[in-house]
Amino acid sequence: MDKIIEAFSPLPAFARQSFTFDRGTEFAGFRALGDGIGACSCFCDPSAPWQKGAVENGNKRIRRFMPGDTNLAEVPQSGLVQLARHLNDQPRKCLGYKTPAEVFMAHLQDQA
Repeated sequence: MDKIIEAFSPLPAFARQSFTFDRGTEFAGFRALGDGIGACSCFCDPSAPWQKGAVENGNKRIRRFMPGDTNLAEVPQSGLVQLARHLNDQPRKCLGYKTPAEVFMAHLQDQA
């Protein structure tokens, strides 16, 4: 959770209100998000991927570049950053053919 807090703490509070997790043990320390950055943690029901459709869609996009058995601990941080930038710079039909980065930045500016 420390890495999540570190990554999201520079954002304004409205941009980090909640996080949705599956029931994996890696999220056992979820309460730290509330203490660290004031974020609410939500959990999906077991075997209910439709409850986190955006996460599942994102995972599918990631799997185009990294198979499910990829050990992320062996992937250099620079590779993960490069993949995140690539995915955030791809236009999406659901966003009116804007990129996630464009929509997020516009939202930040609208709230400022």
